[in-house]
Amino acid sequence: GTKNSWHQEYKDSAWIFMGGLPYQLTEGDLICMFSQYGEVVHINLIRDHTTGKSKGFGFLCYEDQRSTILSVDNLNGFKLLGKMIRVDHIHQYKLPKDLEKLDQDKKKLFMEGVAPKAVKESSSEEDDELLAPLEEESSKKKKKKKEKKKEQVNEESLKDDNE
Repeated sequence: GTKNSWHQEYKDSAWIFMGGLPYQLTEGDLICMFSQYGEVVHINLIRDHTTGKSKGFGFLCYEDQRSTILSVDNLNGFKLLGKMIRVDHIHQYKLPKDLEKLDQDKKKLFMEGVAPKAVKESSSEEDDELLAPLEEESSKKKKKKKEKKKEQVNEESLKDDNE
């Protein structure tokens, strides 16, 4: 946005509010819809604690703050499954109160997300150590196969000599 744009007020937040959502939408549906404007790194669809059903609103965080401008401009006032949805910027997103109640694994997922982590490069020595038993086993199988083939050839040549 430009310096005169009202979006500039929210330049420090990559979070958006989504309201008026159809109740049947899941987190996956919303990620599919909102990811057309940027990489979604976190979503919090608010659900009823007892039934687990969506309450029709939630919060979403983009990797890049500029994606919030695109989604607000394009999806605010959009009619989705017969309902007009609201998409707006948020100055500061507060983590849910019940985050402290989560066990360590769920807390880690909530904080870090589920994006794949980079795999550390292993040294060639480690690879050689891991592959050595496999190669050894493979060469033993090949030797047995060769020996078996030799026996078959020898048996066939003996049969030919006897005839």
